[in-house]
Amino acid sequence: MPHWHPAGGRFVSAPLPRLSPYALAGVALLHVGGVSSGLIRVGPKATRQLASPRLYRVKLCNKGFGRLMVKRVILVTGTPCVGKTSVARLLAEKLNALYVNLTELALKENLVLGKDEKRGSVIIDEKSMKRAVGKLIEDCGEQGVVVDGHYAASVVPKRFATHVFVLRRDPVELRGFMERAGFLGNKLWENLAAEILDVCLVDALKAYGSERVCEIDVSKKSVENVVAEILEVLSGSRKCYVGIVDWLGKLEQEGLLEEFLKI
Repeated sequence: MPHWHPAGGRFVSAPLPRLSPYALAGVALLHVGGVSSGLIRVGPKATRQLASPRLYRVKLCNKGFGRLMVKRVILVTGTPCVGKTSVARLLAEKLNALYVNLTELALKENLVLGKDEKRGSVIIDEKSMKRAVGKLIEDCGEQGVVVDGHYAASVVPKRFATHVFVLRRDPVELRGFMERAGFLGNKLWENLAAEILDVCLVDALKAYGSERVCEIDVSKKSVENVVAEILEVLSGSRKCYVGIVDWLGKLEQEGLLEEFLKI
């Protein structure tokens, strides 16, 4: 079971793709070396309505194309077991878009710098990954792209991303999914902490700004229902919000905070 972390000081741990339909690109994000910005809370008090994500211009690099056109490059991100891959695959199918799984891409193209022996993890080559993702986006012509990965915000260039959907799942429900997927010990608690402390959301906001980021609470929802919500946002019939959940406050109110937040 390989584990991954981008080289920029954030460690991630991930089971191989197809381990389960819900934990396909798992992540535990630990900010180290004095970096603490990834642990900023974005709770209900910070909730604000955002304009519907807009389409950005992407220059086509395919032979024979010299014009600018509008295309969607959609990121689906979040902690492990929120259902990223299931949602991203179905969304790509609905949109007739190219599906890109970052974990599969890293394995296929060997986009790694080496191993972190202490953590038993593989270090992602962020620069090489950015180039590979950019080339895939450019080479697909007019076709839209759906990128699936917990560290998508680190490797998808800002100029390409048009929409960023951060999937969120209630930690009590999430723990059950993680345990069934084989997460144990520190990796379980690290991943739960990442969800409770909004790590993937903060990463997305830092990388792309609030105009392109939308949170989707997937708790107790089917993949089909989640994709339907995303399609409504893309069509403009549903508002896009950030700050829709406060897992820290919820767990504290329920008396479960110490049980779930162990790091």
